[in-house]
Amino acid sequence: MIETLSARFQRALPGGVDFCSLRYSSERSESLVVRDDILQPVSLGEDAGVMLTVIHGGGLGYAATSDLSEEGIAEAIKRAQAWAERSAGRSVIDFEQIPPSHPQGSYQGPCAQAWDSTSLNDKIDLLQGLSKQLKISDKIVTWAAGLGVVWNDTFTLTNGGGRLEQSFTYIFPSLRAVANEGSETQKRTFGANAYCQQGGLEVLETLAFGESATQIATEALQLLDAPDCPTGAMDLLLGPDQMILQIHESIGHPIELDRILGDERNYAGTSFVTLDMFGTFQYGSELLNVSFDPTRPEQMASYGFDDEGAPATKEFVIEKGKLLRPLGGVTSQKRANIEGTANARACSWNRPPIDRMANLNVEPGESSFDDLVKGIERGVLMETNSSWSIDDSRNKFQFGCEIGRVIEDGAVKGVVKKPNYRGVSRDFWRNLKGVGDASTYKVMGTPNCGKGEPNQVIRVGHASPTCLFGDVEVFGGV
Repeated sequence: MIETLSARFQRALPGGVDFCSLRYSSERSESLVVRDDILQPVSLGEDAGVMLTVIHGGGLGYAATSDLSEEGIAEAIKRAQAWAERSAGRSVIDFEQIPPSHPQGSYQGPCAQAWDSTSLNDKIDLLQGLSKQLKISDKIVTWAAGLGVVWNDTFTLTNGGGRLEQSFTYIFPSLRAVANEGSETQKRTFGANAYCQQGGLEVLETLAFGESATQIATEALQLLDAPDCPTGAMDLLLGPDQMILQIHESIGHPIELDRILGDERNYAGTSFVTLDMFGTFQYGSELLNVSFDPTRPEQMASYGFDDEGAPATKEFVIEKGKLLRPLGGVTSQKRANIEGTANARACSWNRPPIDRMANLNVEPGESSFDDLVKGIERGVLMETNSSWSIDDSRNKFQFGCEIGRVIEDGAVKGVVKKPNYRGVSRDFWRNLKGVGDASTYKVMGTPNCGKGEPNQVIRVGHASPTCLFGDVEVFGGV
């Protein structure tokens, strides 16, 4: 396919344009779900196409097509060239200011045990066994075990000899148990589906997928009889599967450079972060170290190059609490005259790259889980996100979790239900007073971060240790 499209692209190239690129993306998927011990229809998907981009005379245009014939590619180039001519002198930036990039390279994501190394029946048997483990009581009224895979292959060609090839495999395991008694209904999940990684079926063992069903169902039953989460200002200990939501919403989105520049204003809001904050603003306590790291192979958004061709490198966006750089690709960096990251990404062949989170991680600290707990006189441990709300400047927020555990005098006590907390991003992160060590650290992610007009839903990786925050407004019963 690469050689065929390369030949068609070369023959279709227009003469005299400053820059032209072809970005191909092919995605295949398979999804299996056993719900209430019943196998659901197997879901299969396949999607492929190309995005053609032309830069000329300071203008930029793009056009996408699923017609991969030479005629289809030539027609898309023609449309992209027309848009480049129309946008010249009318864009927020003169694209002649950005030197054209013609990178060469390749990237292969991890996959030790291929999806097809076990039969379809074996995978269904696994899910049916987990489904039976979830149904441990008549009070479990609905339950499900699922497993999905996505294969994504991309390559980019440019008129200056650039050629990038990248290949990825993603695994998505899921478990859910819903318990009911009278008017009370409670749910527990496998990390709210956040236990997703790049790799093959070996990921399931890494994440202890096969050993988690009974615990999830047991905790759903415990929540039926649990008291509401206490209310008041207290310490808050967040597990990694809630930390990833906290990182995503109150660090990741606020420091996206195109959002800071106003590009998302009409759709997903702005940001409380401004350009003059970078290099000076104390985003959190000195314990807060946050990295943009697309080099960790198993994470959801690891890659060798972003979709503008910039090589991926690990960069600290926050170090010792100080805000250092935004999440912004080459184009946004030029607009803002500030260093960013290699995170211009597109969700598919029919979308242009925009500034997106990739792998955004809180680096481990030095405290064990027991050390964190021992330092708490009164607080709550919360795990697994169940609800989120944040204002359009990504500043004031309110989040809820599936399960909480009261901590008193340095010891974890009983389970509480409907745990929630609220805060303001800057104050919340400045109240970070404990960061778990590597033993508390988990690699997770989300497959469905939405942004952009037209909308793009993309995969994002997050990794975090357990973290302790002081003086947080906690409440229950919602």
